[in-house]
Parts: sequence; structure tokens; C-alpha cells
Amino acid sequence: MELNDCLKKYQDQVVLITGGAGCIGSNLTRTLISAEAGKIIVMDDLSSSYKWNVPNHASVEFVHGSVLDEDVLKKVFSEKPSFVFHLAALFANQNSIDHPETDLMVNGLGTLKLLQQSHLAKIEKFVFASSGCSVYGSQAPLPVREDFVSIHLDTPYQITKLLGELYCNFFHDYYRLPVSIGRFFNVYGPGEVPGRYRNVIPNFIYKAMHNQPLTITGTGEETRDFTFVEDVVDGVIRLGVVPEAVGTAINLASESETKVIDLAHMINSAVGNKGEIEFANKRDWDKIVRRRASIEKAKAVLGYEPKTKIKQGIPKTVEWFRANMKNIEASAKF
Repeated sequence: MELNDCLKKYQDQVVLITGGAGCIGSNLTRTLISAEAGKIIVMDDLSSSYKWNVPNHASVEFVHGSVLDEDVLKKVFSEKPSFVFHLAALFANQNSIDHPETDLMVNGLGTLKLLQQSHLAKIEKFVFASSGCSVYGSQAPLPVREDFVSIHLDTPYQITKLLGELYCNFFHDYYRLPVSIGRFFNVYGPGEVPGRYRNVIPNFIYKAMHNQPLTITGTGEETRDFTFVEDVVDGVIRLGVVPEAVGTAINLASESETKVIDLAHMINSAVGNKGEIEFANKRDWDKIVRRRASIEKAKAVLGYEPKTKIKQGIPKTVEWFRANMKNIEASAKF
């Protein structure tokens, strides 16, 4: 299905986005605004995101609240959404090790509560944001394909992302809830504020813009499948309306590997940072040496085709940092 045909299906519809103040959620909101969605309910507890990141538009309603708060859930579902994009999560690996009970509550019970409300509301589609960097474990053969899932995982975050998928499968199989699962790979781009528990790219850019050395945990030869947020949003939009995506999990990735050392040099060059690159011991939980996803299923089922290479995506992200540095400086917590 062509993207424009997918976008037309959201016109005049009510859409709920949990975790909508984050990087993916804010970009998804902008795309739905352009699709002339009738109402976009952005729900976020702002525990790791910021209201200034939510697009200001007449069709957007921001609701401050947690996926664990049943009163808040009743409020947003009283708006009768047709589509639910469940992006909210306690992010991510180190955070889940430091706060495993909160991780279980938010990523496990929170997902269950969203599914229950969606079933009662008879929504048209539930899209769950899973993690391709999580559910496959550290020993998955490359390129990582959807039929390989590990039960030997390295962090509570990885465990609860798989748990979320299992709950989605149950609600689809038992209640016939129309659920689609996107497995995201190292999403980056405009909208992600740096911080202690954030990803490597926003943290590298922030430090580079402050002429600080970039610290790599490991050798730098480790690879990741960095995926630009606009490409992920393209896939998410398709997951919401392509009938063949119901009841299945699909990788959304760039299908390319980038070494962390090359990423660091790329960011220093884009920013003009003269700071050095330093190395630190690898974190005990970080056992993934290489990561590259297969997107054959996404291409075949969704018509997904990532467009932004990392050499294009990094300058776009740096440009967003420069335009929003005042808010970023006030919000970043390390």
C-alpha cells in the first residue's frame, strides 16, 4: 500500500498515542496532523519526555498521565479512539536494571491495561512498539529475522518488551483484537532529548556540541542498525492500516550496520567538535556485538522502504538540536 493511501485512512479519525511526547510519538503526531486526523490525543507522564516536544496544533490534545492510571485511561478512551499507538515505556536497558519493579509495572501492567481498554472500546487497530534490540537477545544470527526470538535476555527492559508482545498476541488470539507489532531498531532523530538513560546518538551530539570527548563503552567496533525516526514513523503508519499486518510482528529498521566508532567520528565532523574519543569498559548487560535487521517482511507486507541513510540523518538531527538547544539545555539530565 502506498503511504499516501495509508495516510488517507487516518483522516477525521480519533487517534491515541501513549508516550506521545517522545521522539517517535512527536514525529508520529506531526505526520497525523498532515494526514488531517480528526483528533490526536497525546498521552504522556513526562517522566522521560517534555511537553515542549508535543506539536502545538488545534487537532492535538495533550493529556498528562500514566498508562497505569485507570482514571486517565478512562478519560482518553472516552474520546472513542479508532487507533491506539502504544509507545509509552520505561526506557530502557540501564534504567530497567536500576528500577526493575517500575519497568515491570509500566512496560508489563501498563501494556496490559492499554490492551484491556482497547478491547472494551472495540478499537480499529492497536499498534505496539516493541524493540528489535531486545526480544532477539544477544545471540541472534544476522540479519535478525522475525522468527528468531530469545528467552535468554539480558535486562528487565528486554524481558518486558517481550512480555508486551506476548500480551498482544493473547489479546489478538483470544479476543480478536486487531494488533500489530513493530520491532524498532536503534531509532534516532529530531525529538530525542539527551540524558542519562537515553540513546548514544543524542548523547554524542550533545557532548560534541559542548566540545566534550565522546565516550564509547566497548571497543567501538560494535555495530547497531540505526534507524531514522521518519522511516520508523512511515512503518508505524503502515502498521496501523495494512490488514496483513494484523497479528504479526515486523522489523522496522534501516537494514544496515554502523560501527559506533564511525558514528562518533561522523558526529564530531558534523558538529565540528575537536574533542577526543575516549573508551570505557563495556556495560555488563551489553552483550550485543553486532546488530543488523532483515526488513524483507516489512517490505513485503507493508511496502516499507527506509529512505534516510545515517550520513543524512545525523545532520538533520544536529539541525534539530541547534534549533531547540534552549529547551534541550533546560531538560537534559545526566
